[in-house]
Amino acid sequence: MSPPRLLPLLLLLPLLNVEPAGATLIRIPLRRVHPGLRTLNLLRGWGKPAKLPRLGAPSPGDKPALVPLSKFLDAQYFGEIGLGTPPQNFTVVFDTGSSNLWVPSRRCHFFSVPCWFHHRFNPNASSSFQPNGTKFAIQYGTGRIGGIKGASVIFGEALWESSLVFTISRPDGILGLGFPILAVEGVPPPLDVLVEQGLLDKPVFSFYLNRDSEVADGGELVLGGSDPAHYIPPLTFVPVTVPAYWQIHMERVTVGSGLTLCARGCAAILDTGTPVIIGPTEEIRALHEAIGGIPLLAGEYIIRCSEIPKLPTVSLLIGGVWFNLTAQDYVIQFAQGDVRLCLSGFRALDIALPPVPVWILGDVFLGAYVAVFDRGDMKSGARVGLARARPRSCQADLGRRETAQAQYRG
Repeated sequence: MSPPRLLPLLLLLPLLNVEPAGATLIRIPLRRVHPGLRTLNLLRGWGKPAKLPRLGAPSPGDKPALVPLSKFLDAQYFGEIGLGTPPQNFTVVFDTGSSNLWVPSRRCHFFSVPCWFHHRFNPNASSSFQPNGTKFAIQYGTGRIGGIKGASVIFGEALWESSLVFTISRPDGILGLGFPILAVEGVPPPLDVLVEQGLLDKPVFSFYLNRDSEVADGGELVLGGSDPAHYIPPLTFVPVTVPAYWQIHMERVTVGSGLTLCARGCAAILDTGTPVIIGPTEEIRALHEAIGGIPLLAGEYIIRCSEIPKLPTVSLLIGGVWFNLTAQDYVIQFAQGDVRLCLSGFRALDIALPPVPVWILGDVFLGAYVAVFDRGDMKSGARVGLARARPRSCQADLGRRETAQAQYRG
């Protein structure tokens, strides 16, 4: 179990209630929320990857089909959606490592304590809810995403939440943005449904995560495309190598000029549900030796705050392009009154996904680089585009210039 942490949470506002217009983009602003001390394990779900469910696979009798949820519990970015008619509002994690939409049910088991601490869906209060009769620990039915007219989705009613960790977790449920093969029981993922029903032009979305603790604005999730104001061109696109998680190939990692990791290439999974960068144990140990990390309990490393300006750059070679992380990017800094704490943004975990080592590029990387997730189509495969995130102040200047140019042309 991880020690208490002060990782920030971001709240996605408003609801998914913007009708697509023009380029058919649904823009969801992010706002920063500080949760205080937390004791959630961000690594447990990656320790033993779940077997990928077969599309359309029938339920094995009445045996519950459980979604592996543990890795979502320390997710930093979540927001609100409305389900049913009239909408019932829930906070959900927008997660690239899963593909199902589920929320707690009012019919949740009496002894499932976490259910009592979260909003629960009441099917009797929704005129558009239609149960499909499938009996799972997560029971599925159809309903509408409030605010997006005509969006009818299949979502799960969680009838049992076994872990007490859910009791103290902020989000009510999960909205998965992964590939269909990860979806339990072959349920169409929400992104697929929005495209199929003509509410999005294409299955593309992008995250701009603002990690500046001095700014209340937390960034933006864009469904249906990306906003060039969020990044510094060009975007570097690389193919998805395993269309389940958003997995790509990474050529190597260097720390300054004296250390090379992932020397023979490795897999890299971009995951919005993981706040740090995760790598193989021996390589992360070597990395911390290079940056002067001091080991704490449960795999955490502390960094001397005064040394940040002197620390080496960590560079990731992806698609033939170097993506550099300065110490300002990979050191997580907290300030509580006069006390300043600096923690490493790298954690160790050996993930059994042969034949190559696996890294997880979480929010430490995705805060520095905007990621455009493109599921592709029949002609082209899935891909991920990466570009350096534009500082928020520069985005404001860019917006003012574009407005001035538009007024001049008018």
